[in-house]
Amino acid sequence: MSTPKVYKTEAIVLKRIILGEADKILVLYTPDMGKISAIAKGSRRPKSKLSGHLELLTHCQMMLARGQNLDVISQSETISGFLQLRDDLWRTSLALYAVELVDQLTEEHIGNFPVYRLLLETLQHISESDDGELALRYFELHLLTHLGYKPELRECLRCKAQIEPKENYFSISDGGVLCPKCRTKALLCRPISLNALKTLRYWQSNDYEKSRKVKVSAELMQELEIILRQYIRYILERDLKSTAWLDRLKREK
Repeated sequence: MSTPKVYKTEAIVLKRIILGEADKILVLYTPDMGKISAIAKGSRRPKSKLSGHLELLTHCQMMLARGQNLDVISQSETISGFLQLRDDLWRTSLALYAVELVDQLTEEHIGNFPVYRLLLETLQHISESDDGELALRYFELHLLTHLGYKPELRECLRCKAQIEPKENYFSISDGGVLCPKCRTKALLCRPISLNALKTLRYWQSNDYEKSRKVKVSAELMQELEIILRQYIRYILERDLKSTAWLDRLKREK
């Protein structure tokens, strides 16, 4: 069966790249095809019907035509522009981090509906609630799971013993917890408190609505941020551009 030349899809706009005087290349995340790149011809012209429906962080319904190198966006209609998110610099920055993380951790044309759903729900959570940092930590943990980097949190990665309720260690290089006896066998590891381990386990096993009811102190949230960020940095072999801006905003809050 031949692939249709014109197709419809929902998409979340992850990134925009200016091309020439009137065009844009968009990096999109879709429910069935995963990440794709497409060109929006003439979308930067003032009278373009596309211009208002291709903003960064927008959830859209699109029609595209298959092209030789890039598919071409012929129509786009906004499903949600997450207006509350755009009116707040902190919320916007959290959302930009989320879409950058998806962009950097995924390859093109590999469908992953759980990633699409998680990203869409996270943008909604950041936009509508005051739990932005919790939403981002929950997002990081579950995105890693959906992409094959699920951290092991219940048994020691080395000796396979059940983790006991005391100070253990998180191995950045192995992607999970180590018991005190095995900590020396990992290249990169850091202490993980019992509260941090319990919180990550609970988030890993429950949906967002249950997870957000867990009270997380500022100190614990900082520990969780450091652990997950270091693990993500190890996977990507670099920092995300948006982390420096997030850190600056946090200091100024």
